[in-house]
Amino acid sequence: MDSTDDDGPRFCVLGPVGVAVGEQLRSIGGPGLRGLLAILLLEPNQVVPIERIVDLLWDHEPPVTARTIVQGYVSRTRKWLSTLDPTTAIETTGPGYQLVIDENRIDVSMARMLLAGSRGREPEVRSAMLARAQALWRGPELSDIGARVRAPELAELRLAVIEARIDADLELGRHDDVIGELAALVDTHPFREHLVGQLVLALYRSGRRAGALEIYQRFAQRAAGELGLDPGPGLRELHSRVLRDDERLLTPRTEPVVSPRVGVLNPAQLPAPPSGFAGRESELAWLDGMRGAGVAVLAGPAGIGKSALALLWGSQVAREFVHGQLYVSLRGFDPRHPPLDAADVLTRFLLALGVAAVDIPSDVAERSALYRSLLADRKVLVLLDDASDSEQVRPLLPGAGRSLVLVTSRRRLDGLVADGARLRVVDTLAADAAVRLIEHAAGPPLDAAERAQRARLARLCGFLPLALRITGARLAVSPQWTVGELVAELSDERTRLGALDVEDANTSVRAALDVTVRKLDESHAATLRALGAFPGQWVSPYAVAALCGIDVGRARARLRVLAGSFLVSELDRDVYGMHDLVRLFARELAGSGVRPLRAVAGHYLHVADTCRRHLRAVDDDIAPAASPRPDILDRDAALEWFDREWPNLLAVAAACADAGLHREVWQLARVAGDYRRVRSRRDDWEWLLDLGLTSARACGDRRGEVLLRLSRCVMLTRFAGEHETTPDADAAVVLAAEIADPKLSAMAHNTRASAWYGQKRFAEALGGYRDALSLARVAGYRLGEANLHNNIAQVHLNLGEPASALEPQRTAVELYREVGDLGFVGLALANLAELEHELGLLADSERNAREAVALAEVNGLELTEAFAREVLARSLRDSGDIAGARTELAIAIERYRQAQSPAADAARAALASLPPTHPRVPRSQQ
Repeated sequence: MDSTDDDGPRFCVLGPVGVAVGEQLRSIGGPGLRGLLAILLLEPNQVVPIERIVDLLWDHEPPVTARTIVQGYVSRTRKWLSTLDPTTAIETTGPGYQLVIDENRIDVSMARMLLAGSRGREPEVRSAMLARAQALWRGPELSDIGARVRAPELAELRLAVIEARIDADLELGRHDDVIGELAALVDTHPFREHLVGQLVLALYRSGRRAGALEIYQRFAQRAAGELGLDPGPGLRELHSRVLRDDERLLTPRTEPVVSPRVGVLNPAQLPAPPSGFAGRESELAWLDGMRGAGVAVLAGPAGIGKSALALLWGSQVAREFVHGQLYVSLRGFDPRHPPLDAADVLTRFLLALGVAAVDIPSDVAERSALYRSLLADRKVLVLLDDASDSEQVRPLLPGAGRSLVLVTSRRRLDGLVADGARLRVVDTLAADAAVRLIEHAAGPPLDAAERAQRARLARLCGFLPLALRITGARLAVSPQWTVGELVAELSDERTRLGALDVEDANTSVRAALDVTVRKLDESHAATLRALGAFPGQWVSPYAVAALCGIDVGRARARLRVLAGSFLVSELDRDVYGMHDLVRLFARELAGSGVRPLRAVAGHYLHVADTCRRHLRAVDDDIAPAASPRPDILDRDAALEWFDREWPNLLAVAAACADAGLHREVWQLARVAGDYRRVRSRRDDWEWLLDLGLTSARACGDRRGEVLLRLSRCVMLTRFAGEHETTPDADAAVVLAAEIADPKLSAMAHNTRASAWYGQKRFAEALGGYRDALSLARVAGYRLGEANLHNNIAQVHLNLGEPASALEPQRTAVELYREVGDLGFVGLALANLAELEHELGLLADSERNAREAVALAEVNGLELTEAFAREVLARSLRDSGDIAGARTELAIAIERYRQAQSPAADAARAALASLPPTHPRVPRSQQ
């Protein structure tokens, strides 16, 4: 339950719906948006069908446009969530939507986990945990969404938490403290027998026997009169004991009696705790919460400091385990010795508990039974260090009792967790603690400059305690090495692992990782080697399937095994990362060769091509070979994939260029570049296109060079204006003619004519567009025809011939609808609306502008939306709706700003030129 103490955002339904960031609750929009968020939060990581969402939001009486409204709600909620918690997202899955979220960040999930986790704990721990759960309520559940969403189970959960907390408080003798609270609760919930029984018991223990009997009689009479029921057996039994004045009711809790056993010792086997320990406050706090009976597992990768943490905490709480501490290193990952057999460990423990050697049973099952019997009434800390798997641990677990077993392992030990053990994954150190660990070995820094270099050393060590200790030791024992020299050695990825070796090879980072890998079977070791060839920062099961030539199910299963050994970590659903030092180790294992890189490039090319087809109509005929890929069902899913995988796409392209896979590079640049048409940013888009153009030239692919030059023209038009595109457009025209491809020639002529258009060479542009239109018709290139009709209409408009522009612009709209590219339909409608405004057709202009705005919003096209709103503002202004025009221009300016477009300046000028508006005067003041 340590995650409930995290400083990250907390999603709230236990009160007003929203996201708590620190002490501030941030809310989204109106009741409808908050209702959608509540629905998804109440079913986290589950697909909620859109029909169910509609029914809940409108109580089975939805408007005709309900589905469209929900889609708009989802779009707005996605944007809002991305500003608060990038790890949380709404995915479109099949028939509905799924909120992908860490459930530990949802207050209701936190409350349920605290309630479940409190069971079986000591009363002090239970009371504290349940008080934390109760504090999660900030008022009535779902209190600010009206009656849109109902969740009566939340009120029931609150009462269950309160009742369980009061039970613990009564065990602790706090009966006087809870009487007032119980009285108020019984007034509110008069037929809740558990609360009535708690109030009766609290009053009796406070010396108010008459009051306790009165509460019971009042309940019995009301239940009979209103419900026709008698009190339940538990409450009747309590009433009978109060009448008998049963003194045992006065004792809050009874300590179990431990019978003395002849020859039983109190062992104290814990080794000395480590020196130079730093950080781990949250892990130590979690262990503090595990002081009751049970099994706790500290799991994490090699060198993370699990054993040091367990020994430190064990030394701090040793006195609380009054019957001793047992310790053994199970040698699960010892490179020099085989893992210890549980039978041998049982023998050691029985001897430590005072059993004579001749009395130890030869049968392992009997030995285990004797061990459990000896611990049945005792409170012992059993520390099982370096376990290989759950089966090695199970025979060493005591039965029901008051002992605590603390296990450390390089594996998650999911089998123990499934049996009820509590798991804490130990992560790398915080930055300041990492620097303190270096300082412990190397001494304090000489000055601020050396302190800054040590901070960089800590980052290069990936904040891994083993690497940090080795680094500190090197500084301590080799004074001739300066911090700067060690930073330089670690900064080179080719020498970093070597720099983290020490004389005793068994304590080096490479040796620690090697032991972990040797425990894997060959298929999982091969998967790790394949991951070493992956150039990105995180990987999906689909990419691993392509790398290894296996299906996605097996790839996902292999990743989970590697995650269980902490060689990879699951950062998000189907997103796996590696610690920097593990990545370097895997790269050493992978060796050289381009086959894995070609496979992963094919994967990204296939998925990126699938995604871009949801963003725009495709006109380049690039058709990658099939590869394992996730289901990309709509535009939102396509953008989500591109948003997440963009850094990996760039890394794959760069690695392919270095490896000489030039065809893969230019195709990736063309296909993936379409994403930047929607999420426009110049720096990496221009870099990718330049890399692609260089690669197309390197492999002599003139068709690729034409396409990349046309893509560069799109990018330069977006950020520098058409005047910058002329060299690329001219070169594309020449190359396309040499290839004798009419479709490519139509695309190239269109682009060059657009460059002339941007330079206000309208007559030349009109001729160029007409030439391109002829070529497009020859090629049967319908999308190109639509583009060219649109462009021809724009030239006529700029030549002062709006009447001549009307027909080609309408043709463009119809052709775009035929092709099915809604993004282009929106742009063409905005152009048509501008033209109709010019001709004084204000009603037509407003209607088409509004449709263009709606299409642009749905497709996330900020520039098109901005332009359409600007046109709409003109029509509203000329129709006399100045307030409406102001609103549209204000939104247009914001959209231009988001798209980094200089057109925002003209929109600001248009807004400033509007006449002032005045608030409507109430009739009583007229």
